[in-house]
Parts: sequence; C-alpha cells; structure tokens
Amino acid sequence: MALITNVVRGSASERLALLVHGYGADERDLGQLLTYLDPDGKLAAVLPRGPYGVPGSAGFSWYGMFGNEEGSYEEALTQLDDLLDEQAAALDLPRAESIVGGFSQGAGLALGLALRHSDRPRPKAALAMSPALDSAAFDLDEQDAPPVLVQHGTHDPLIPVQRSRDLARQLRAAGVPTVYREYPMEHQVALESLRDATDWLALVVAGERPDEPVPDDPVELVPSVTTAQWETEVLRSELPVIVDFWAPWCGPCKQVSPIVETIAAMRRGLYKVVKVNIDEEPQLAQQYGVQSIPMIGLVRNGRLERASVGAKARPQLEAELGMLVIP
Repeated sequence: MALITNVVRGSASERLALLVHGYGADERDLGQLLTYLDPDGKLAAVLPRGPYGVPGSAGFSWYGMFGNEEGSYEEALTQLDDLLDEQAAALDLPRAESIVGGFSQGAGLALGLALRHSDRPRPKAALAMSPALDSAAFDLDEQDAPPVLVQHGTHDPLIPVQRSRDLARQLRAAGVPTVYREYPMEHQVALESLRDATDWLALVVAGERPDEPVPDDPVELVPSVTTAQWETEVLRSELPVIVDFWAPWCGPCKQVSPIVETIAAMRRGLYKVVKVNIDEEPQLAQQYGVQSIPMIGLVRNGRLERASVGAKARPQLEAELGMLVIP
C-alpha cells in the first residue's frame, strides 16, 4: 500500500527529515512544527500519513494498539524504511544523513528505524517525542547507533513518563548516545521541548553525538500504590494514610492533585499520602466503593475511616478527613 506523503522542502534544504505522526493524527500534525525545528529551511521534510483510519476520528494510525485494529508495528516499520529509501533517492539526499522523528506512536517507529538491524544505512539521528513503545521493541545490541533525543511530559495521562526515563537509561546502557528531557506538560509538544530539539539537532548536524546521563527519578510526594502493594503500604502502615483515588481523564482530579501534594509535604511524618489510579486498579476502587472521583480517603489501622468526594480547598478537605486544619 503506497503511503500518502507530503514533502515540504526548505529553501536551503540539504538533509531529509522523516517525521511520523502519532495515533489519531495525520501528516499535518508534525508539519506545523517545522517553523521551530527548521527555521533556516535546511530540511526536506517528508510527512507520511498512517495507512489506517481511526474509528470515530478524522485521524490515522500506523498499526493497531487497541485490539481489533489493522496493521502491526513491524509492517509499519518496513513501510517507513522503504519510504525513506524512496524519498532519499527522489530528493537526491543521502539516507545516512537523514533525521527521523516522531510523536507517540510515530516516535516508536522513528526509534525502530534508527535502531533496527538492516543492510540499509541507518539515519543520522532520531527524535522521539513521547514514545509509545518501550525498549523491548528495539535492537539495542548494535555498535555505532545513531544519537537519540527522548522527550516526555511529566503529566502525560496516556503514556507514563517513567517509561521514557527507563527507555533512555536502557538506550544509554546499550551504547546508544542518548539525551533525555522531560517537561511539565501532558501528551503533547511544548515550545520548550521544540527549543531543546532544535539545539540538539544543531549539534547532530555539526557532527556531534550528544550523550548525557539520565537524571535520577524525582522523589514523588504522592507515590502510586497498586493492589499488590495495598496491604503493605496502606493497611499495615503505622501512620494514617491519605489515599487519592483518581484517573488520568478526570479534570477535578487534576485540580485537587496539587492540594494533595501540599498535604503530603506539610504533614510529612504525621500521615502517609498515596494515590490510586482507578483505571489501573479497579479492584481497589470497587472494594472501597469509589463511585465518583476524586475521592480522598483516610485509612487508619487498616480501615477507611472518612472520605471526601470532589475537588475541595485544602482547609475543607482536611476538615472532612478529620484532620486538624493548619494554615
């Protein structure tokens, strides 16, 4: 199946850039980033469209992610590998000097193109914005792998930021020159991330292979607790436990989250504060009768004593949980 592809050639284009959109988007999605990524017009941007429509959406996908959808990761990877060859020849630009980049589903494919075993020349570098795949999908035992920039939002509700942190560490451990950056954003691209990508790209074009240690994971004020951890972390806790039952799609949960973090910081040593994603831990939500979120509960001596439902100001929330209200 021939891919629908747009090519935007800069006025001084000297390098091919294959930019692969994410699930539910189309080729225009990353095209609008060129003003920031290529202000001097030195890229010939190849913008393909995923071959499969996404039901209930005007966008497209590269392979199925949710059950009965068409396509596979390997099929999409082969299609894009062929497209890279075709466009390099058509534009008379060396494939080995090309940049591959993508967002979400497209980021996983860009990494696959850069790291896969193949007789074809590898791209010069790969930009992975909020990648939707972990390192298990990639070939990580090769020498002379191209440099990679991994970017992710700390508030991404779709793909946990921890996956990209771990991915960046695994890439570096395998000898892949890797730079990792994260930003206080959701599943998106921000101006700050584009600036970092532009600076990184300038280093790559200059012949450098940027590689930096991945910073330690930040200490979470309100760590997540799973069903498997519940008895140890909550029921057997010596301290009373504040539990934030939430979900990524819940707007009021995002409003109350900073308040819960403030309680965790101010009540350190007096209370333990944790959170439970009810989408990932439905058994706990059912066990404790969570019918509306956010629900903030107080568990003491293994028993749910009190609960507050909805986004509340801190004094009201603490009062409903029976805590001594402090300014």
